[in-house]
Amino acid sequence: MAALNMFDITGKHAIVTGGAQGLSRGMAEGLLEAGCKVVIVDIKKEKVEQVCAEYRAQGYEAYCVVGDLSNRADLNRCFDEAMEILDGRLDVLIPAAGVTHRDLPEDYPEENWDFVMSVNLNHVWFMIQRALQVMLKQPSGGKIITIGSMASYFRCTAVTAYTAAKGAVAQLTKSVAVDCAGRGININCLCPGYMDTEMTAGMTQQRKDETTPRIPAGRWGTPEDMKGPAVFLASHASDYLNGALIPVDGAYLVK
Repeated sequence: MAALNMFDITGKHAIVTGGAQGLSRGMAEGLLEAGCKVVIVDIKKEKVEQVCAEYRAQGYEAYCVVGDLSNRADLNRCFDEAMEILDGRLDVLIPAAGVTHRDLPEDYPEENWDFVMSVNLNHVWFMIQRALQVMLKQPSGGKIITIGSMASYFRCTAVTAYTAAKGAVAQLTKSVAVDCAGRGININCLCPGYMDTEMTAGMTQQRKDETTPRIPAGRWGTPEDMKGPAVFLASHASDYLNGALIPVDGAYLVK
């Protein structure tokens, strides 16, 4: 296979969760621009419908399914609806939806812990499981891209549930890779650093000003920075890469 052809994902079918905004939208957009048919699953009905309408107006095959991924029954319904749209074929799964809550450990509310874990960890696992049940029956196998964080490597202050979930996603990725690598499945984890998205919009300007000098690249990341890594992991170019944690962080981790 010619080197450039290895990156060709034209015509592949994908599901991206949380793709109405932020890094998830960046990755969904990257797949669309590379020629994929993409179903975006999100809880924000008006927003995700608008996003998909904008993409279709540009000629992309973008479709949406609205649902609550923290609810197991609704998650299964979303997956089933997405598979109907994709004609029963799934080449790429990116379970990227994520939430956070900030509180000191001793004050962390139980309901917030449960919600963060249900979205950031449980939804990831159950989407992976449903995807494997499809991909393992396909001659072409499939690609799964999980989303970790710098919190997959080290602790982050006052986001206990988020840190626990992102650490678990990293280990989950490795576990599934070991079980499925010889069966046509590739699963790898992208670990964003400090990203300029809606999730970090609540940070004070002082905190942002303190953080930026610690990033060797000299800037925060954007959803655009996730497009290339996502396309690479969705393509044949990554066929021998499995169970890897890949920082997308402007060299923050290694400073």
